[in-house]
Amino acid sequence: MKSCRACQRTYPDDAGFCPADGSELVSATMVPVASDDDPRVGQRLCGRYEIRRVVADGGMGRVYEGIDRETNTRVAVKVLHDAVARDEVALARFKREYEISAQLQHDHIVKVLDFQHDLVFSLWLLVMEFLDGEELRVVLKREKVIAPERLVRMLSQVALGLDVAHGRKFVHRDLKPDNLFLCGTREGDDVKVLDFGSVKDKNADAKKLTVMGTAIGSPYYMAPEQAQGLDTLDARADVFALAAITYECVVGTVPFVGSNGPSILLAILTKDPVAPSIAAKGSKWPVPAKFDDVMEEGLVKNPNIRTPSVGALVDAVGRAYGLEGDHRVWAVTPQATLAADIEAGRSRVVQAAAVADPFATPPAQPSGGKSMDRAFEEMRAQEFAGSDDVVPVRKGPPTWLLVVVIAVVALGLGGGAVLLLAR
Repeated sequence: MKSCRACQRTYPDDAGFCPADGSELVSATMVPVASDDDPRVGQRLCGRYEIRRVVADGGMGRVYEGIDRETNTRVAVKVLHDAVARDEVALARFKREYEISAQLQHDHIVKVLDFQHDLVFSLWLLVMEFLDGEELRVVLKREKVIAPERLVRMLSQVALGLDVAHGRKFVHRDLKPDNLFLCGTREGDDVKVLDFGSVKDKNADAKKLTVMGTAIGSPYYMAPEQAQGLDTLDARADVFALAAITYECVVGTVPFVGSNGPSILLAILTKDPVAPSIAAKGSKWPVPAKFDDVMEEGLVKNPNIRTPSVGALVDAVGRAYGLEGDHRVWAVTPQATLAADIEAGRSRVVQAAAVADPFATPPAQPSGGKSMDRAFEEMRAQEFAGSDDVVPVRKGPPTWLLVVVIAVVALGLGGGAVLLLAR
């Protein structure tokens, strides 16, 4: 391994210069490390993992960049905070994260390599592959929204990773932008799903670490059944979370808002999000009208009528943008190619609408201002909001139809039914 004298980052032996500061790299053994702020830097934990620098701090532990001296590879070492290590349930979750991750060997799931107790320093540590890049959360803070081609490629890779987990009856249960790590490549992001410490194991012999009725996860992305702490939740909870992440990437805000955890969960349980084509009006990238339907089905509160799988959700997102194929294809398609395909699909939609009715004029409006020909509105609705001045608007059933329904119910069941509906 090589290292940078200036920042102590480590690199493979064939690297020449540090991309962070341009310094020439030398053998890691020639760059002694130490820190006045953290006595662990420079130490070798478990006689194997040499700690080089602090990478991040979290609520559960501190993450370091290190070198595995047995394999001569870069690793990320998470050392648990003392309070966490003393909590038997928290410690059991970290151990389970290692055990479950070891079963999920996939290109789009972070590799968890080891879980050890260092007796010399009295520390518990979780060792993972080291990743170069940034979390989706960081990208969203900087850019607010994500380009469609980048979004489709990212979601496709996440779906591939989660398909493996769901196939083994593991529900991630904490999908959020913080747990999607984007590693940049020439063809686009290479995504890794992080943190399987909150997994719901749906296998018959699974150990139960959560008390019935306890909600585990991040409020903004939590499915209604998860918010209620229902033990019946399954992979469709991850579908909801991925749909919420998708909404945020397109609109720039989460679909359900609140001032605190309980108010966010109340919104998830009782409210519907603003349609993306409306919430993202004026966005840098046009939002397809079909995208509203995709989000409605992905964020529906009843899991029985929700989009059935993460793969199906991503397929629907891609097709809303006019793409052909499915998430397995898009996951390995270069981002530039996806961008060209999306633009070509958008052009086809606009041209088809123009050819179908190039000179159509809106029908006369009645005095109430409402159209009497909803079929005409649907025909004229553009696939991409922003591609024309005409924006599709969903309407509820006409008033006269409600009156007829109430009258029929009243005749069949008696006047009491009318009072019930009127309330």
